[in-house]
Amino acid sequence: HVQLVESGGGSVQAGGSLKLSCEGSGFAFSVYFMAWFRQAPGKEREWVASLDSRRTITYADSVKGRFTISRDNAKNTVYLQMNSLKAEDTAMYFCATRRYCTSMSPAAFGYWGQGTQVTVS
Repeated sequence: HVQLVESGGGSVQAGGSLKLSCEGSGFAFSVYFMAWFRQAPGKEREWVASLDSRRTITYADSVKGRFTISRDNAKNTVYLQMNSLKAEDTAMYFCATRRYCTSMSPAAFGYWGQGTQVTVS
């Protein structure tokens, strides 16, 4: 069965950096579309960044220039390098996957990790 496990979250001061990891198993990782989402308390889950099997990358405007998504297919892992963190980046961060991307809506993704908390103060 498909499993996604995030790690790397934590607490950091504004301006700092964190690198999140998401290891996948139970599916053909290298050909799947991978995405990062986040959800702050009281807010809806929002798309942050995504990376397809051809390494085509897209970012939400709110993180463009600060966050970098990448993947290592040999390790079945997708990463999110977060630099110049702001208080408004505080959220639970989730990775998600699907075979083909048809929408960046959270409802379009059937497989999710458990999330990793990022707190920026």
